[in-house]
Amino acid sequence: MNITILDGSPSGSATKLPPLLGRLSAGIREKHSVNHFSLASMDLHFCTGCWSCWWKTPGLCAIKDDAEEIFRAVINSDLVIFVSPLKAGFTSSLLKKITDRLIVLLHPYIEIRNNECHHIKRYESYPDIGLIFEKSTDTDDEDLQIIRDIYERLALNFHSRLKYAMSIDDNTLEEILNETCSI
Repeated sequence: MNITILDGSPSGSATKLPPLLGRLSAGIREKHSVNHFSLASMDLHFCTGCWSCWWKTPGLCAIKDDAEEIFRAVINSDLVIFVSPLKAGFTSSLLKKITDRLIVLLHPYIEIRNNECHHIKRYESYPDIGLIFEKSTDTDDEDLQIIRDIYERLALNFHSRLKYAMSIDDNTLEEILNETCSI
């Protein structure tokens, strides 16, 4: 199984995510192929909403940065794990930036599914989604539900499933590893 990890930990931040994620990646690599992207060290720009990826150059983003490598890895994965510390009740801007840019992987055309409008697939299959986050001291249950809802909606648009949304720490690392490797 191919797994892509999108690590939205800001560089220099006071987070425990990098060492925990290193241990998680090592455990996953024992059974699966892993592409690990540390977004803080990459040249990534925000989506400009130009729609070139839909109309001018279908499937190709007009912004020339490191996102192209991520797009290829994501669409060729069986599971994409989004990772971020939570700040002000949401994931990091790094993770949000690349999440928005994944729209390139869908068609602009719409179909009705479950009485809702959703994008038509550009590719035959899409990866399932996992979400790993590190809570901040002000994270509450409403924040967690909003984040979970947003990633469930992303999975729905990706014609896939949100397999899990879990907080990571020393106590949950093994549980996340088991959940990931059992997919």
